[in-house]
Amino acid sequence: MAIEQKDSLFTLVKSLSKSEKRQFKLYVGRLGGNSEANFMSLFNLLDKVASYNDELILKKTNIKKQQISNTKAHLYKQILVSLRFNPVHQNVKAQIREQFDFASILYSKGLYKQSLKILDKAKDLALNNDENNLAYGIVEFEKIIESQYITRSMSNRADELSEQAKELSLKNVRTSKLSNLSLQLYSLLLKQGYVKDESDSNLVNEYFEKRLPKYKLSELGFMEKLFLYKAHLWKSLILQDFVSSYKYAQKWVDLFEGSPEMKKQNTVFYLKGLNYLLESLFLIRHKAKFKNVVDTFKFDIDERNITLNENTLTLAFLYYNQNKLNSYFINGNFTEGLKFIPILVLELQDYKAKIDPHHIMLFYYKIGCMFFGAGKNEECIVYLEKIINNKDLKMREDLLCFSRVLNLVAHYEAGIDYNIEKLIVSTYKFLLKMNDLHDVQRKMIAFLKNLSNIYPQDLRKEFKKLHSELIKYQDHPYEKRAFLYLDIISWLESKIQNSTVEEIIRQKEKNKIH
Repeated sequence: MAIEQKDSLFTLVKSLSKSEKRQFKLYVGRLGGNSEANFMSLFNLLDKVASYNDELILKKTNIKKQQISNTKAHLYKQILVSLRFNPVHQNVKAQIREQFDFASILYSKGLYKQSLKILDKAKDLALNNDENNLAYGIVEFEKIIESQYITRSMSNRADELSEQAKELSLKNVRTSKLSNLSLQLYSLLLKQGYVKDESDSNLVNEYFEKRLPKYKLSELGFMEKLFLYKAHLWKSLILQDFVSSYKYAQKWVDLFEGSPEMKKQNTVFYLKGLNYLLESLFLIRHKAKFKNVVDTFKFDIDERNITLNENTLTLAFLYYNQNKLNSYFINGNFTEGLKFIPILVLELQDYKAKIDPHHIMLFYYKIGCMFFGAGKNEECIVYLEKIINNKDLKMREDLLCFSRVLNLVAHYEAGIDYNIEKLIVSTYKFLLKMNDLHDVQRKMIAFLKNLSNIYPQDLRKEFKKLHSELIKYQDHPYEKRAFLYLDIISWLESKIQNSTVEEIIRQKEKNKIH
């Protein structure tokens, strides 16, 4: 995942492990004089300082002002070359590209047979690992060599290569269309969340059908199936068809279970698949299966069945902890979950530079919900305001809306009502601006606005009235999304029964078992 810093070179230097720094120094020290070179002076300085500063470079090194840009560029390149030789960063794609480079060198020296031999091995490696784009490039190179030099290959070599290029081209075009569809739907999910009405639903279905390429499942390779399942999953989530999202998330994970070596080659995709399988199981409240998948997640990390590097470790932290929070929600154990929050917040600081704002926002919302469920409303408000006051957030509009609705409820519960009218007006305006004011939210806001006019002895009756009005929306195709973000029904039942939200939810879960 991307690390956002002002200076890319400084960020790269700070991302290096001790062993990577040691390897870099050995790499540049292979030639005499490099240890005194400007770029090494710059490296040693950046390694020591806490922040990037041009003035400090001029003061602490022999680098002149007009040399800074070129020295930085040279150091950046040398670090990347050094990292490329590190076994930790070697993977199938790197091996294929390396063999391709070797073949290019042999070709330029006129050693055509040797070049073709290496290309053939590289192509097999690419095809066996479903790296069809790389395989296509290799076939095109083979065609160039065959067209320039009589290699005494088999007589049908030209036909064979032409057919292979055609098949790979078709596969790559199909994969590209599926990945484009998957990416666009994922972008829509991040920006808007779940569909709001039938018009939204029709648009999503039309968009999907129009861009889904024709295919026979039996003809699809690993990556084609992966992007196909991903596209179906995003569509299902957007449409709030959570049974279908579970189905395709399971197909996604099963794809990797059927090809275990792909867990190491495409760890990022595997982790994402596990995460969305867990999210789907959470949404359909399948507790037993949810626990099993969490255990599988932890087992794969502990047993190193996946490739572990800074990127995948960040994703593992992100997905594992999001679902750990969900494990408290699914069982209604909010008070117990509060013990986990300080640990999470501390670890989140270490990963904050590597996690995008969308996922930071999700963490804050879930933490806010944890405090709300445990009756700690003032703490809940603190985390919701981190979302509300962040004007740079442009994603997951529905989550931005429900943060404000929950913020209203938390203010009421905490007894912080001196500015409740102003808060109600601003929330109402925001929902209108986002085109997200629906019946559940409208009734909630109207109820909270009218609270000051209700006599204390009539409160319970009003809570019951609102409960009866809202419960009919629980299975509504579009209004039900409100309850995915905020279990307002359980909150109302807690007010009616003079209980806590936590007790109500735990009792509901217990009743499901029996």
